[in-house]
Amino acid sequence: MNMGTIGKAALAASVLAASATASAAEWSDTSIGYRYGTDFREPFNTQKIKKDIFFLTHASGYKYGTNFFNVDFLMSDSKDPSTVGGSGAQEAYVVYRNTLDFGKISGKDLKWGWVRGWGATFGFDWNTKNDVGYASKKRMLVAGPTVMFDVPGFFNLSLLVLDESNAPVGHPDRYKYKTHAMLTGAWGIPIGSTPLSFEGFFNYIGSKGRDEFGAQTKPETNVDMQLMLDVGALAGGPKSTFKVGLEYQYWKNKFGNDASGPAGSGAFAKTPMIRAEYHF
Repeated sequence: MNMGTIGKAALAASVLAASATASAAEWSDTSIGYRYGTDFREPFNTQKIKKDIFFLTHASGYKYGTNFFNVDFLMSDSKDPSTVGGSGAQEAYVVYRNTLDFGKISGKDLKWGWVRGWGATFGFDWNTKNDVGYASKKRMLVAGPTVMFDVPGFFNLSLLVLDESNAPVGHPDRYKYKTHAMLTGAWGIPIGSTPLSFEGFFNYIGSKGRDEFGAQTKPETNVDMQLMLDVGALAGGPKSTFKVGLEYQYWKNKFGNDASGPAGSGAFAKTPMIRAEYHF
């Protein structure tokens, strides 16, 4: 089976699962939030960039697995200029993942040692940005196996095949990268009986061949960690309603650009942030 077939199957499975779970969620958590940092980076740009990021996140469980959806609205300062002129670039980035739980599907307990369950993940990434010089229009389908570990909260590890393309400025025809792999993990772990939690994700993405301009891409590492405080519960309200915390992102060879090559320091971001989110 080629990646085009896998990609179509992943998209179809994602859409069907999203439709099926709209009225059949066993649990759900939706949140809106904001984060801010002053040391964001972009490839081929040596400037430290400030960004305001507003986000909407939804996670839910249904009869056969889980859904995850997130959309970030990122607004840069003028050091990451937009095509509009006189202002910073704006970006929307959307992630959707559907994980089928083989234990739920089979009706059997598949727990084994540290592993709570096994599954398969399908989904997509989508973005658009109006920055000068590149103006990304990423489209990516993903599919692969997932291991769900038996920890307080959750920790899921997936090995995904990526089918990625882009159509930036100067490339009216969509450019397709070499099919590549990503090892990705996501976690949300309470810290004992405290109102603190350790949350985040990591992606290790293999080289995707040559980019639109003929340069060889590099493996990419993106780690995003958050230490969150449940201030709502501290104030006597419901648990996990209003959280604030600190976030840190480590992103080397951003988007596959070589941080030791022409993309320079802009392809290597080490960004502390503040974060707040409201769950409903």
